[in-house]
Amino acid sequence: MKLPNAEHAIVAPEKIIAYLLDPANPQNQGKAAFFSAFGFTVASWAVRSAALRAQAMREDVDGMREDAFGVRYTVTGTLETPDGRNPNVRTVWQIDTGATAPRFISAYPA
Repeated sequence: MKLPNAEHAIVAPEKIIAYLLDPANPQNQGKAAFFSAFGFTVASWAVRSAALRAQAMREDVDGMREDAFGVRYTVTGTLETPDGRNPNVRTVWQIDTGATAPRFISAYPA
């Protein structure tokens, strides 16, 4: 199964700039170092956003759970990176109750 409505996936810029690529963010847990090592930068946050959406459209959903806020999906597979090494990454998406487009929650090495 593919992520529902993946072609409409929303990746908020602040999720990349202030979370995934910000080593000073206490919730980052080393994600900034991991993704920066593959060539992602804050200055080119849109490249990171496009790579996340592409992975969500290409790879299959490998986990799903529903709660009061909506349905959360995990997608694991290669992530296209600026340096071409393309690591295996798990991304987390949520379709909020009443919404149709998945929104990006998190990403981490798989």
